[in-house]
Amino acid sequence: MSTETPSTSWLTQEAYDRLSRELQELIANRPAMAQEINARREEGDLKENGGYHAAREEQGKQEGRIMQLTKLLREAKVGEAPTTEGTAGPGMVVTVRFGSAGSDDDDDVETFLIGSREEVGTTDLDVYSSASPLGRALTGAKEGDEVSYSTPTGKTLTVALLSAKPYRG
Repeated sequence: MSTETPSTSWLTQEAYDRLSRELQELIANRPAMAQEINARREEGDLKENGGYHAAREEQGKQEGRIMQLTKLLREAKVGEAPTTEGTAGPGMVVTVRFGSAGSDDDDDVETFLIGSREEVGTTDLDVYSSASPLGRALTGAKEGDEVSYSTPTGKTLTVALLSAKPYRG
């Protein structure tokens, strides 16, 4: 069974460093954003001041991203992927077959990394969050296990775990 908590995300060191730089840039940009808002505020009537409202909206987006990155980086498990094969979880490249294990339809086979969506761009693999319905269902599953999960639309799907190998970047 995985030692990850549902809020823990696995990140490569490269992704962690990239996200840390982004966070520092956003924090460093706070004074410039405040200055922009003040400059727009001085343009006149706030009810009809599109520049002011756009600047405030941008500030809200940046503050939201700062909060998201702060939480992600605080809770992330960084660095090396798990070293043992055979059990799905964060940091593992899994191959699954949608439907039952006995099916021979290769069109329903998919390989992806269980990790943070922030890993997108650092790997050619699709990345599924361990907090997603499929990621939660697979975490702790062993090769050969079949697990079921509910999609956001309420449909229940079954997947067979064909393999689970540590991510090697």
